[in-house]
Formats: sequence, C-alpha cells, structure tokens
Amino acid sequence: MSNLSLFLKKNKKFKENTTFAATKSLMDDKGNPLDWVIKPLSTKENETIRESCTLEVQVKGKPNMFRPKINTNLYIAKMIAASVVEPNLYNAELQDSYGVKTPDDLLKEMIDDPGEYNDFAAFVQQFNGFNTTLDDKVEEAKN
Repeated sequence: MSNLSLFLKKNKKFKENTTFAATKSLMDDKGNPLDWVIKPLSTKENETIRESCTLEVQVKGKPNMFRPKINTNLYIAKMIAASVVEPNLYNAELQDSYGVKTPDDLLKEMIDDPGEYNDFAAFVQQFNGFNTTLDDKVEEAKN
C-alpha cells in the first residue's frame, strides 16, 4: 500500500538550472568560454515544442492516409532555445547583432561550429532527461 502524502507536490524535487560553455568563440576578459544558463523544460513545454515541429505526411501508395513526422533538426533547435535562460535568445538587440529574427536562428549563428552545436544539443537533451539524443534514435532507426 502506498502513502499518498509522499506523492504530493510539496514533496517533489525540482531540478535546478545549470551552466554549460556552449562555444569557445565567445569568451570573457580572461579568455574563458562564457557559461550559458540552461533551465529544465517541463513535460508540457516539451510537448508543445514537439507538436510545433510535427507535420502530417502522406503515406506512399495510400491515398488519404497520413502519418506524423517530426522535423528533428527544428525540434532540437527549439528545445535548446527554450532551455537557454542566458543569453536571452529572444532579445531583439542580440538577434539584430547577428542579423536574425528567431531564437533558433540566433542559436545557430552564435554556435556556428557544428561539433560544438552537436555537443550542446546532446547536453541539453540529456539535461532534460533524454538519455539518448534524438539524433541517436534517428541513426538507430536508419540501421
């Protein structure tokens, strides 16, 4: 028999924000890479992001039959952008300085090294509870 009181919200442990040096191309006065502040996403936030990146595509050879397809690159970019607290990727001045208008585009301009971007994406996914990245799952499905 379970003790219901243990499941009450007051007993729930919440994950704290963390930091990650996302790129070596942005440094402080001492030459150290800047730490970015990352917050955990809620299940609701993640679902909203995933739904916004999901399209209905027609099943080949089956008229009027559709299946959902996630644009994984867009999903990962939006997940990262929603997780980043600092720098504020929604700041118009910061976006203007890189010549972009969306947080996901800004992210790719600020972290323009593909290896660093992939490392940051993997970190954010793991921080949000995904033990294997979406790219890993895509590769596994291909094989």
